[in-house]
Amino acid sequence: MRVLIQLRPPADLITAVADPAVEVASADVAGHLPGVVLDHDYAPVAVPKPVPAVTDTSRASYSLAATDASVVVRGEIADDDVATGVLQLARSRSVTGIFADPVIQTNLTCGDTPAVGTWRDVETLLRTDDLTAAGLDGTGVALAIVDTGINAAHVKRVRGGEVTIDKARSWNPPGVTGTPGEFPVAHGSMCAFDALIGAPRAALIDIPVLQSRRQGGSVMDGLLSDALAGYAHLRTVLTDQPAASRALVISNSWGSFSPSWDFPVGKPGNYSDNPSHPFNVIVGSLESAGADIVFAAGNCGRSCPDGRCAFPDRPITGANSHPAVLSIGGVDTAGQWVGYSSQGPGRLADRKPDVCGYTHFLGSTAFGATEPDTGTSAACPVAAGLVAAIRTTWSATTLPPAQLRSLLQRTASGQAGGYNYDYGYGVVDTAAVLGELKRTSSRA
Repeated sequence: MRVLIQLRPPADLITAVADPAVEVASADVAGHLPGVVLDHDYAPVAVPKPVPAVTDTSRASYSLAATDASVVVRGEIADDDVATGVLQLARSRSVTGIFADPVIQTNLTCGDTPAVGTWRDVETLLRTDDLTAAGLDGTGVALAIVDTGINAAHVKRVRGGEVTIDKARSWNPPGVTGTPGEFPVAHGSMCAFDALIGAPRAALIDIPVLQSRRQGGSVMDGLLSDALAGYAHLRTVLTDQPAASRALVISNSWGSFSPSWDFPVGKPGNYSDNPSHPFNVIVGSLESAGADIVFAAGNCGRSCPDGRCAFPDRPITGANSHPAVLSIGGVDTAGQWVGYSSQGPGRLADRKPDVCGYTHFLGSTAFGATEPDTGTSAACPVAAGLVAAIRTTWSATTLPPAQLRSLLQRTASGQAGGYNYDYGYGVVDTAAVLGELKRTSSRA
């Protein structure tokens, strides 16, 4: 079983790991750990410590200071005696936690129904022309697609116009070769295409964590540890930006489908229900620093669950249900909720999904000329594109991520009765968002 091992090495090593300009080997941090085979190809990741809010109205912050932060490495415990391996590790003086490193997979769909509308319909519903007229087209906004990798030539061929890949700020996980923007046409290309519907001039950052393979694995999947390392990279992308114009949107159309890939709920190493898991912590820290993090709610809706769905209830798990992310359910272009869209309550936050985006339309043709862009996998980047468009002129300093989430929630349409676990607060409503932003500007 692959695990993430959280350590408290000497302060100078924590400082070195937290510095992206310094290379530190896992063995330098971990030394010899009993009962685990250390993954020497995985670079140690610094994880900040949550610092409690000072008052009821102030927000929690995160510290990467050497006195606070920890370091995570990756290793493998023998499958035939995980309990003994965990016990041996826990006895090591420097080890402060042993966490699950579950497989993460793309959210497509279980359904085979025809597409409802096209991406041009989504463009109309998102009022992309109105966004552009307001100067909100994603120019200068970093939009990270954390997925299988992007094929920019395919995206450009289908949609036309320019497709900008920010190669300098893109990142590959350990063992993944390939050039940003030049990966095979697959799920990540669909997500990139759909994100550009609302933010056609955004700069795409290619983070192909789902190109990773488990040892002996035969299907495309990733490991949560790769997402953790990718988010550590994105932390640098974010903090290198000037505070006054900070803008980073992160689109995540993936999740964990089965509790068999995780430690049991209630165990310290659990991911699905555990806000202290290192990945859930780093998600919160990025949002606190100004990143807008958008996750697909998943495709485990009761009407038509994906065949991989194995959680008996509350399938919006882990970071997909994090209180600091925007969790996206799905509707078609007629506004009808799609039966595979995962329903709340979420596990880390009750009111998940937050809102719905559009899905099940003809768009990227990543899976064939007549195959729709589908699942909450499509709804997520559609919503992320709207967020990136807003960020063109509304930086995270001016409009913090929590306030932007609240804006999208209270302006969402179609839910006269308030919140419910199918639609969340409703369907994203660009016209209402633009109206409120205009009123905010006039009061400033």
